[in-house]
Amino acid sequence: MSISKRGNCYLRKLLIHGARAAVVRMKRERAPFGGWLSGLEQRAPRNVVVTATANKLARIAWAVLSSGDPYRPLTIATPA
Repeated sequence: MSISKRGNCYLRKLLIHGARAAVVRMKRERAPFGGWLSGLEQRAPRNVVVTATANKLARIAWAVLSSGDPYRPLTIATPA
């Protein structure tokens, strides 16, 4: 699934710009989906990575807004 061009073009533009900034500046080891992003960067072109990140951020925002619950990032248990 990708971000379609049927929705609000301004919101789509904001999501893409925000994802582009996040891909460049994100500290991968501390980000909730840093491992996913690092793996995707190894196998896909930069614009595909940015669009996939924007899609993921949009889905997270939609889930938070529709449920009314605060955002809880997925925590990965580290082996001891």
